[in-house]
Formats: sequence, C-alpha cells, structure tokens
Amino acid sequence: MKVILYTAPACPFCLMVEKFLERNNIKFDVVDISKDKNKKQEMEKKSNQSNVPVVDVDGKIIVGYDLRKLKQELNLK
Repeated sequence: MKVILYTAPACPFCLMVEKFLERNNIKFDVVDISKDKNKKQEMEKKSNQSNVPVVDVDGKIIVGYDLRKLKQELNLK
C-alpha cells in the first residue's frame, strides 16, 4: 500500500493525520507542498483542493482530517 501525506508547515490537522498514521504503523511519505511547487500542483490535480492535509492511499484521495475515511481506506477498525 502506498500512502502519501501532502502537508504544509503550521497545519495542525496535517500533524494530527501524521500522528494517526504513525500510531497505526502505516508507512507513508510526507510531501511538504510549501517547498515544491510541482508537488503542490500534483496534489491539487489529484484532489481538486488547494488546502492540506490531503492523503493519497493507493490513488484514493482523502481531504482533511477524516478519520472514518482514513480507517476505511487503510483497512483499520
């Protein structure tokens, strides 16, 4: 399973998603969109959003801190 967390500095919900993934032992890549314009455009294209957090779980996009959707896509209870 490939998980990408799109994030930005000073985003409290991004940190909450990151901690959730860590607590559940999910391996993920962190992409700071403030440091890479191309990655920001990539995230916007995938999600139709300019706000973070955005999580890509094997191509399924979750916008914001949505634990129900995160658990569903990550097969967690």
